[in-house]
Amino acid sequence: MDEDIRRVDYYYVTAPDRPGEAARILSALHDAGINLRAFSGFPQGARKSQLDFLPEDSRAFATAARKAGLKLSKKKSGFMIEGTDRPGAVAEVLGRLAAAGINVTSVQAVCAGAGRYGGLLWVKAKDLRKAAKHLGAR
Repeated sequence: MDEDIRRVDYYYVTAPDRPGEAARILSALHDAGINLRAFSGFPQGARKSQLDFLPEDSRAFATAARKAGLKLSKKKSGFMIEGTDRPGAVAEVLGRLAAAGINVTSVQAVCAGAGRYGGLLWVKAKDLRKAAKHLGAR
């Protein structure tokens, strides 16, 4: 296994889908000293966007987000993957879940350079414990 997979906390907010909104929110978090492991944003309906945050420190993030006037979702969990980039790397990870009968809700993976890749993976809450076991997540 060439991956380090860990269970991570994440939160999301729904924001207006307009230019600069994500930059404004990310700047407020930066000004509060918040470090994010990952960030993702995508449209949600015609005029909204969902912004997902995977903070390094969940408690500090939640405090800073509330001070910035963000209405956070409740804390949720997913998986962060860091591994050696090679053909089929993500297929191997997803194959472990498929063999266990676990459906993946969402996955994103990118080459990180220097022979490394990273990814984010979500499963339904009811499958988190079982997925962690089959992924060897810490």
